[in-house]
Order: sequence, then C-alpha cells, then structure tokens
Amino acid sequence: MKVIITGGSGFLGSQLATKILNKGTLTGPSGKQEPVEQMVLIDAHFPVPQTDERVQEITGDISDRDVIESAIDGATEVSVFHLASMVSGECEERYDDAIRVNLDGGRNVFDAARAIEGRPRVVFASSIACFGGAAMPTPVSDLAKRTPQTTYGMTKAICELLVNDHSRKGHFDGRSARLPTVIIRPGKPNAAASSWASGMFREPLNGEPCNLPVRRDQSHPMTGFRTVIDSFIALHEINESQLGDDRAYGLPAHCVTPNLAEQVLAEIAGEKNLTLGPIDDAFDPRIQGIVDNWPTAADGSRAVELGLPEPPPLKQIVEQYLEAFVQS
Repeated sequence: MKVIITGGSGFLGSQLATKILNKGTLTGPSGKQEPVEQMVLIDAHFPVPQTDERVQEITGDISDRDVIESAIDGATEVSVFHLASMVSGECEERYDDAIRVNLDGGRNVFDAARAIEGRPRVVFASSIACFGGAAMPTPVSDLAKRTPQTTYGMTKAICELLVNDHSRKGHFDGRSARLPTVIIRPGKPNAAASSWASGMFREPLNGEPCNLPVRRDQSHPMTGFRTVIDSFIALHEINESQLGDDRAYGLPAHCVTPNLAEQVLAEIAGEKNLTLGPIDDAFDPRIQGIVDNWPTAADGSRAVELGLPEPPPLKQIVEQYLEAFVQS
C-alpha cells in the first residue's frame, strides 16, 4: 500500500513517517494489515531528507491540486495523513493565505482522496482551536459547540466537518485527531501563538532565556509529541464501525502553566545536573489575547474510550524530548 503524508517534513510529519516505516504495515482498504511499500511526503521544503528507499518527497503546496494528484499517481490502496497547515499566528496575520492553504488545501486533499478507488482511510490533524469564546466550557469536550475565535481554528473546524461529510457520503473513511498543543518542538520558535509552550521548556534546557508572552498562571492543554504520533496511527487503525457520526476526537492532555513548567524543569535539572536558562516575563497582549480564546483544559475521555493513548506524566514528556533531540 501507499501512505501519503502532507506536512511530511515537519516536526510531527517526519516522526510519523519514521514510525510508520519502522512499523512496516498499516490496515489497508481490505481491513487487513498490509505492507507499506511506498510513502509519499509532501511539504514546502525538506531540510532533512528521508533516506528510506520506500520514500518519495514532493516539494510543493497543497493548495495546488496537481501536487496531491502527483502523490497519488493512480494508486488504489492508499492511506492519507493530512498534517500540512499554516500555524495560528500566521493565520491571524495572513488571512488569504490561511484560506488558500488550510481550507482550499484541505479540500484538495479530501477531493483527491474521494477520487481514489477503494475508499481510503484519511486521518486529519485538527486542533482544539476549533473551540473558543463565551460558548466554551471548561474543560472542553468533543460535545462542546465549535465556536473558533481565530482564523486557524475556523479552518480546522470546517475541515473537520468536511471529513465527517465525506465519510457520511462514503467518499472516504475519515477521522480527525483534535490536537492540544504538542510539546516539546525542537529548533527555533515558530509563528504559532502557542510557540511559548515548547519554548518555556526548550530554551531553559538549552541554557538560553525564554521570553514568556503570557501570564505565568496561564493554563493550557498540552501533550507529548510521541503520544500524538501514536494517536495518529491508533486512530487510523480503528475499525470504522467504532466511530460515531462525529469523527473528530479530542486527544487527552495535561493542564500546564508556566509555573508548573518551572517546577518540572527544576526537578529534572537537579537530577541531571543541568544549568537552566531563565524564563523571563515578556508579556505580549496580542499572543495573550489569542490564548485567552482557547481552551484552558481539555476532556479527552472520548478518545481514550476509543483506545487512543493518554500522555505520560509531564516530567516524562520532557525527558522524552531530551532523549530524542538533546542527548546523544
């Protein structure tokens, strides 16, 4: 079978690709485990190319339908993981591009999947940014009304509904993983309004200062990167008969504040004899305003009941980051 991953060179996409390649099989259209013989990664650039001979890398934009079609290339036994997206801060600043990439690009992916014979499985990476505003309960669950207060969240909510409707009509077998903020992303901060969530761990662990743009008591739902990768695969593997009418499943998450992050970092630094960089207050009302319209806690019980994994303790998530990206 062929596996297509949009956003395939990103933080999550690249790790998902490696995990699937190592696993070697996925559930195919037949409902049985089938070998992954081909994998196509789509992204705007590939700073670290994959070396596995099963992998083809396509440099392009998902808003170009031809890019998606070239990835499918007539294959009939296909699974699609749609992860490509502009991030929240970019979407607020560049509305037209957000519509072109997140919404029109999503439609391109879904329409191309619809045209594949054999009703492929499609896993979409959504976000708890689908929720927001006065209608948002605490904690937010999958039963809450979608009232996004950001352009990013709006595009994710619409794509969730498209996945549901394509699945209802039998075009493909879709399911959406509604992600909390995923930590800890390596490298430099990006344009996401939630970038501070990784930065308040990453920079201190690198011995560098972190400029914190939100309140120190700001609660935010977070989960570990390994749990998300396992969740993508687990959601793909679940039999369609177990899914409800709403195929978007909010992943379980920890409620994390900068104050809690400092406590966990101090504990790890003491155990590993690390010298931490400081977390400095650098309040940004624009970032705080966006975060204020996001959930402060998430109820992932529906995903857990389906069999998706829960995140390990926060300390273990930090240790997983050190193991994967810092320590040799």
